[in-house]
Amino acid sequence: MKMINCPNRGKNCTECNLEDSFMEESTGVIRSGNLMVYPTDTLYGLGADPFNDNAVKKVFIAKNRPFDMPLSIAVSDSRMLESIAVMNDSARKLIDRFLPGPLTVLLTKKPSISDLLTSGENLIGIRIPDHPFALRFIRMVGPITSTSANLHASPNPVDIRKPKKEFGELVNCYVDCGKTKCAAPSTIVDISEGEVEIVRPGIITKEEIDNALAGR
Repeated sequence: MKMINCPNRGKNCTECNLEDSFMEESTGVIRSGNLMVYPTDTLYGLGADPFNDNAVKKVFIAKNRPFDMPLSIAVSDSRMLESIAVMNDSARKLIDRFLPGPLTVLLTKKPSISDLLTSGENLIGIRIPDHPFALRFIRMVGPITSTSANLHASPNPVDIRKPKKEFGELVNCYVDCGKTKCAAPSTIVDISEGEVEIVRPGIITKEEIDNALAGR
């Protein structure tokens, strides 16, 4: 188990200055099919390669998460998002207004996304986290799973202590950047058909979403 401590943790950095050797080590964890815990703007996430079914299974098992509860994916930009999901005009409005940020959009997945990840559903949840480490890391390694780094139904992980205690050696690498900025989960919206359905309330309100769609 590797622990990477950001020297600037807790400072709300605008860019990630972590040494390249640490970045290469953490990306190696994902590429080898293992798990890592990483910071986002909302909560700490449990990361794995979403295109590797064995790695995805490790996420479900580590979290004690039922296999009929889909996992979301984190990407670094809208171009990466469009490589794994079908975009529409309404989704583009929300992405342009709120991402990077605390919003997860549910869109129709492309064939590259495994049914295991989405629990057999045709939708995939995607977000762009507003966190310098997460964005730099995803640019290097590609999309990663973005489920919260806690046991199923356990309280939200706003710093590294809870994931370390709950997962221990099941996770190969932990990245500590201090307490998360928002300390609350993202809002999840189903925008796959162009109309918005709030699947999980979160930081971004329905009023803000409606205003974005109306161009206000």
